[in-house]
Formats: sequence, structure tokens, C-alpha cells
Amino acid sequence: MFGKKKEQKKVWLVIEKISYSDNTDNFYVAKKAYSLDEATAFKVSLDQLNDRDTRSYFLATDVDTAMDKVITLHNEKVANENK
Repeated sequence: MFGKKKEQKKVWLVIEKISYSDNTDNFYVAKKAYSLDEATAFKVSLDQLNDRDTRSYFLATDVDTAMDKVITLHNEKVANENK
């Protein structure tokens, strides 16, 4: 039991971005995958099924990456509103 490390798997997230008419965006984890191939397949499928102009999908390698993207977009929006 001691001395064994848990196998670290990289988690890939397919993030769904929904843009609203009031220029706000919401982000959700649409799918979680443990390989780039699986994540890409999920994203391609979601893109093909998407029939709304207000939704888009992108890949993130981990929660920190997704949160960095969300925070960056939020900060840009706030900065633009204050101009």
C-alpha cells in the first residue's frame, strides 16, 4: 500500500460556451475525457449536433486551464464595459 503512487491521468474537458444577447457568457463542462482523442471526438460530435449560433465548444486540458479562460474572458468583458 505504501510507496505506490496513483496513476496520474490527464483530464481533458470539453467546455460549452453559451453567449447571451446581453453580452454575457456562461461556461459549462459538457464532457470529461482521459485522452485527447476521446476529447476531440466528443467536441467534434457536439459541434456537429450544435444547431445554435449562441453555443460553441472548446477543449481544456484541466480545470485550471478552463478557469483561466473563463477569468480572462470575464476580465475582458468588465474592462470593455468600463470604457
